[in-house]
This record gives sequence, C-alpha cells and structure tokens, in this order.
Amino acid sequence: MGFWTLVVYPNGNKKDSGSGYLSLYVAIDNSTLVAAHQEVLADLRFYIFNNNERKYFTIQDTTVWRFNVFKTMWGFSQVLPVDTFKDPKNGYLYDGDHCEFGVDVIIPSIAENSELFSATEKFYNPTFTWTIRGFSTLLKDMYSSDVFTIGGRSWNIQVYPNGRGEGEGKFLSMFLKLNGEETLRPYEKVYVRAKLRVLNQSKLNNVQNQLDSWFSRAAPSWGFRKLISFDDLRDSSKGFLVNDVLMVQVEMEAVSSTKYFP
Repeated sequence: MGFWTLVVYPNGNKKDSGSGYLSLYVAIDNSTLVAAHQEVLADLRFYIFNNNERKYFTIQDTTVWRFNVFKTMWGFSQVLPVDTFKDPKNGYLYDGDHCEFGVDVIIPSIAENSELFSATEKFYNPTFTWTIRGFSTLLKDMYSSDVFTIGGRSWNIQVYPNGRGEGEGKFLSMFLKLNGEETLRPYEKVYVRAKLRVLNQSKLNNVQNQLDSWFSRAAPSWGFRKLISFDDLRDSSKGFLVNDVLMVQVEMEAVSSTKYFP
C-alpha cells in the first residue's frame, strides 16, 4: 500500500510549465520504495468536484506511472486554467470558496488507496490577535501565544523579540506554528495561506507579510525573520509599540484538510 501524498498547486507548478494552471500530483514516500525494492507502478486518477454539475471532473493518463527514487512525484501540471478554477460561476469553488480534490492510487492487482484533499477559504472568525505587554522587558529568545483554532487545526504564534537568523538584532521575527497537539500522518501536508501582521495602534498602516506554505511534521512552523525593523518599532511616532505594548495578528485565508480512505 505505502504512504501517498496528494500535492496541489493552486496557482500552478511553475517548475513543470504549470504557470496559470491548477496542478495536481501524487508523491510517494521513500520508505514505501525501499519496501517495494525501489519501484512502484501505479495508475492515478485525479478528481475535482464541480458543484454546478454535482459531478467529479476526472483526469487520468492511459499509461502506468513508474515511481522510483529518481521520480517520487507524478501528476499533471496543467489540469485547469487558474482563471477557470477560481471563477465561482464555473462551480469548482462553492459555499464561500470551498473546493474538493481527490485521487485514486491503483496499484494493479495489489491494493487500492485514495485520499480526499479539500481547502477551505472562508472562516467564521479568520483572525487571531495577540497583545504582548512589557515588550522591552522580554528576555527569552522566543515567546509563544495561547493556542487558537482556525480551519479545523490548532495553532500558535511565535515571536522572537530579538529576531531570529538573519533578522537577529535588527528585526522582529514572527512565525505561525502548527500546535504540537496536532497529529499529522508521516507524509501529510497542510496547505496554509495567511497574513502575519504587526498591528499599528495609531490607526496607520499595519506591517504584514503573506504566507503561502505547506506545514508538515518536518516543517511545523513558517514565518518571517525580518517582519519589522527595530528602528520602526522603537520610533514612537510610528505607532507599532505604544506604552510598551506590541500587538501581532494572523489572518487565515486558506487551510487544507485531507480525508483518507479506507
């Protein structure tokens, strides 16, 4: 059977001439290849649900795909034009930007396995704000927010008051972390699109960066080492640090989930 991962590029896999298209792939993990003596043959059938027609749009090749250590991911770089996919009139996005993808991995005469990947893009309460008091007195390298839940997953914000990596000593660093209580399969990935912000308390412009990342066991946190410079933070006229209070925020724009069958 082995471990398989459905990989979705909502804006196209540019490395595989998929620019402007939705791209769909399946990846196999190396331990499966070792168990199968380095090669697995599989039929792949990808699905995208169309809510207008109440049918699955399917795409498959007539050939059997050969997975090995040199080629662990196969699929289609040009499944649907992004504009077609993202236009709600076409039925691929529905109920407030909900979409569903699936794949059947059929290993001839040995086993069948499939998973259903869906990405939700509208949340009842998409933002979490963390107010940090006494910012100038913080001594530890990293501080973590209370846990919060958006998109069916639990998260924390991590702030490095003195910066991290190339931001150290000059910038505030901020990351979004999948909470440690979240259980992922060994090769499961969670796609997240979000904005990480330092809020401006003088009603001027916030500082924000766009996150577009895949979270996994191996990479449970993503963020920015250079979110805002200490020069801007310490300049009281700029309104980011008021009465030694810092306010940071995450706004979730998309979170994926995967159901496994059987």
